[in-house]
Formats: sequence, structure tokens, C-alpha cells
Amino acid sequence: MEFVMSLLLGIGLSASCGFRVFVPLLVMSIFSRAGHLTLNESFAFIGSTPALVVFSIATVVEIAGDYIPWVDNFLDTIATPTAFVAGVITTGAVVHGVSPLVAGVCAIILGGGAAIAVQSGTVVIRGVATATSGGIVNPAVSTSENFAATACSVASIALPILVLGLFAMFAGVVFWYWRRKVKQAAGASTEGHFVEPAIP
Repeated sequence: MEFVMSLLLGIGLSASCGFRVFVPLLVMSIFSRAGHLTLNESFAFIGSTPALVVFSIATVVEIAGDYIPWVDNFLDTIATPTAFVAGVITTGAVVHGVSPLVAGVCAIILGGGAAIAVQSGTVVIRGVATATSGGIVNPAVSTSENFAATACSVASIALPILVLGLFAMFAGVVFWYWRRKVKQAAGASTEGHFVEPAIP
């Protein structure tokens, strides 16, 4: 049971990395220092003072850059691989009750996979927002991502099962939205196709 709960916690934190790479790490550092989160010995550095300072600065830079039009899309591009790494670290840092090998495999497959899945969803949403508004609504998207990253990181520590369900709903909404856009594009392409009438 300890392994299952710690794995759910790790997946929730890793998925939060898909919204913001450093926010979950900052939340983990704060909760660890407060004694509300137990980290594996190999990742104890996350709760250190230097790590707290680094994660705080990185979070501020990441959030600030995300409010600059077009820069936010560039950050999304480089955030994909970094989100995967952060997802692996966050899951690996909290999984307990199994061998290091099993914990590592879970961190790579489930932690990294959860981070990439959410990150891919945010890229789709931001791409559509940029294309349809010229970047005007991107600050609102960024704000919602900041809130989601913070709230889900905190909630993952308090209610890991609930957060996992919320991320499943998020994935479903993104998939539905993507399918809708694909169908609309296909319909527009069909309507725009001119068929020359046959001459009797």
C-alpha cells in the first residue's frame, strides 16, 4: 500500500511538471523542509537550502518568460525534454517500498510519461490559442497553467488519488478538443473544394 500511494503521489507531481517544470520541484522542496514530505535518500538534496534557492529562481524565470508573446512558445519547445527529466526526478524522489530498480523504472515510464502527456496537452492548447488570437489570450493561458501547476502539486501531496483523476479528465478534454479541431479542419477543406460541373 505504501508503494501504491507513493507512486500515485509521484505521478501527480510528475504530471504537474507538464504545466510548469520547476513549480512541482519548488513545492516538494518547501514541503520536505517543513517535514510534510518524505524524500528518498538519493533525492534528499531537493529539500536542501541551495536547492530551494535554485528552484525559486528557476520558477520565477520560467513564469516570467511565459508571459512574453512567442517566447512562451519557445519555452514550450524546450520544456518538453526538461519536463520529462523533472517528471522522472519527482517520481523517483517519492516512491517508497520497492527496490531502486523498480523505483527507477516507474520513474522513467510513469513519471516521465505523465509529464510528457500533460506537456503535450499544454502545447496543443497554447498553439491553438496563438493561432486563433495572435497571442492575445496567451497570458490567460499562462496564468491558468501557473495555477494548475501549483494547485496540483500541493494537492498531489495531500490527495494523490484525487489529483490522478483530475489529470485523467484533463487528458480527456485535450483529446476531445484536438479531435474537434481536426474534424473542423477536415470539414473546411471539403467545403472549400470546388467540383466543376459536367458539361452535357
